[in-house]
Amino acid sequence: MKWVTLISFIFLFSSATSRNLQRVARDSEHKSEIAHRYNDLKEETFKAVTMITFAQYLQRCSYDGLSKLVKDVVDLAQKCVANEDAPECSKSLPSIFLDEICQVEKLRDSYGAMADCCSKADPERNECFLSFKVHQPDFIQPYQRPASDVICKEYQDNRVPFLGHFIYSVARRNPFLYAPTILGLAADYEHALQSCCTEADVGACLDEKETAIKERAKKVSVKQQYSCGILKKFGERTFKANKLARLSQKYPKAPFSEILKIVSDMKGIYKECCEGDMLECMDDRAELVTYVCSKQDVFSSKIKHCCEKPVVERSQCIIEAEFDDKPEDLPSLVEKYIQDKEVCKSYEAGHDEFLSEFLYEYSRRHPEFSTQLILRITKGYETLLDKCCKTDNPAECYGNAVEELNKHIKETQDVVKTNCEILTTHGEADFLKALLIRYTKKMPQVSTDTLLEIGKKMTAVGTKCCQLPEDRRLPCSEGYLSIVIQDMCRRQETTPVNDNVSHCCSDSYAYRRPCFTAMGVDTKYVPPAFNPEMFSFDEKLCTAPPAEQEIGQMKLLINLIKRKPQMTEEQIKTIADGFTAMVDKCCKQSDIETCFGEE
Repeated sequence: MKWVTLISFIFLFSSATSRNLQRVARDSEHKSEIAHRYNDLKEETFKAVTMITFAQYLQRCSYDGLSKLVKDVVDLAQKCVANEDAPECSKSLPSIFLDEICQVEKLRDSYGAMADCCSKADPERNECFLSFKVHQPDFIQPYQRPASDVICKEYQDNRVPFLGHFIYSVARRNPFLYAPTILGLAADYEHALQSCCTEADVGACLDEKETAIKERAKKVSVKQQYSCGILKKFGERTFKANKLARLSQKYPKAPFSEILKIVSDMKGIYKECCEGDMLECMDDRAELVTYVCSKQDVFSSKIKHCCEKPVVERSQCIIEAEFDDKPEDLPSLVEKYIQDKEVCKSYEAGHDEFLSEFLYEYSRRHPEFSTQLILRITKGYETLLDKCCKTDNPAECYGNAVEELNKHIKETQDVVKTNCEILTTHGEADFLKALLIRYTKKMPQVSTDTLLEIGKKMTAVGTKCCQLPEDRRLPCSEGYLSIVIQDMCRRQETTPVNDNVSHCCSDSYAYRRPCFTAMGVDTKYVPPAFNPEMFSFDEKLCTAPPAEQEIGQMKLLINLIKRKPQMTEEQIKTIADGFTAMVDKCCKQSDIETCFGEE
C-alpha cells in the first residue's frame, strides 16, 4: 500500500478544528459510519488508524500483509463516500474490520483457536478477538535500531513508509494502546529524529529520546488498560463517577454542566477505544479535545500550551496537564448538604443528579484527595441520607455527617502516613520485607514470584509518592496502588486466589484498597506439605551478586510464611536474625555447603 503523504496524520490533521459535537444528532445524519469517519479523519490519518487497528488484532502479520487489508478498507470507505447507499456501507466499523480479518487465508494456521471467533455473532465476535490480543508478545523480536546514518537517511528519503512502519511496530507490540496515543508517539519519534539527526552523536541522542518515548508508552498503556478494566468490571456508572471526580479536581472553575458533558463524551470514547474501535476512538477523541480547546477560558488556564500543539499531540498533553487553580471564594458545603432542611427532598427528587453535584462540589474543593477516597466519602454520604431520610427527624440524624465522613479521610491519611514513615525510616529493603510478610499472609496461594513482583510494585509506589509534597502524596499513593490492585484482580479472574481476595476485587471499586488493607490472614489456607527444596541453601547465598542475594532471601521469607502464615512478627524476626547469622558464619568457611547443612 502506498502511504501517499502521511504528513497530515501528524500535522495537517490539526487543521480539523471545527466539528459538530452533537454526536447523537450527527450520527443519525450518516447512513454510512465508514464514510463519515473517512470524511472526518481524511485519507492519510484514516489509513494510519486502520493500520493500527489491524496490527493490534493480527499481531503476527507482516507490514505488507496488513497493508493489503488496509487497502481493502480504504477502498470501501472511498466507495461509500461516493455513494452511502452502496452495499456494505451501512455496516458498523467493527463488523467491517472483523469481516476483513475473517477472510484472511490460513488464519487458523497462524492464529489457531482465534479463527473460531469468526463463527460468533457481533458483538461476541469482537469480545472473542479482543481476548486473543497478547499484551507482551514474545513472538515479536525486540526492536533493533539500524545504524545512526542509515536511520537518518531512511527517514529523510522515505519519511512516509518509515513512519508507517513505526506505527505498525508500536501497534503490534502494544495491542491495547489507543490509536491517538500511538499517533502521538509517532509525532514524538519524528521530533526526536529531526532533533538528533543534526547532532554529532546521533546514537546517544536517539538512545535518550527513545528511552523516554518507551517509558511514556508503557506508562500510558498501563493507565489505559486500567481504565478499560474498571469500565468492564464495574460498569458505566462507576466509571463516570470516577471521571467526574477527577475532572472536577482538574477543572475546578468549570461549571457542573460542562464537566458532565465531558464525562459523558469520555465514557463513549473509552468504550470505543477499549473495544478496539480505533477509528471512532481517534475521531471522537479529537473532537472532544477540539471542544475543550475552544473553551479554554471555561475549563483551565493550564492547557494553553497543549491547545497550540497539532491535534495528535494535544490530547495526551491535556491529560497530563496540571490541575487548574482552585477558586478562592468557594463556600462551605455544610450549609447546602447538611444544614439545609430540604436536603432529603432534593435527594429523593433526583438521587443520581443530587449525588453527582455533591461529588462535583466536593472534588473541586479537594485536589489533595484521591478520586477513590472522594467516591468513598460520596458513598458514605449516600448511605447516611438513605438511613436518615426515612426517620422522623432527618436533620438531627445526619447532623454528624462531617464526623462520619471524616472517618474515611482519617483511615486513608493514616495508611499513607504510616507507610511513608516506614519507608523513610527503614529504607526500601525493609519496607519491601514488611509488604511481603503482610501480603503473603493475606494471599499465601499466590506464587512466590508473583508476590515478589507485587511487593516490588508497591514499594515503587511508596518510593515515588512519599517524596512528594504532603498535598500530593495521598492521590499519588492510592491512584497507583489502585492500578497494582487492578492487575492483581485481573489475575484473580483467571487464577482464583481465595474468597477474601475475590470479595475485595468484586465488591466495590472505591473500597478496593481499604478492603485489601484490612484483609486478615486467610484462615482457610492449608499450607503445602514440607518441601526441602524450598529451603535449600548453597554457596550462591555467598557468591551471587548482592541484588540476587537480596531476591533469594526475599523468596525464602515468602516461602517460610507460606509454611507458617500464623507466625508473629517477633517469630519472623527471630528466624530472620538466625538466618542472617548463619549466612555470615558459613560464608566465611572454606566448605560453605557443609556449614549450611550443619546449621
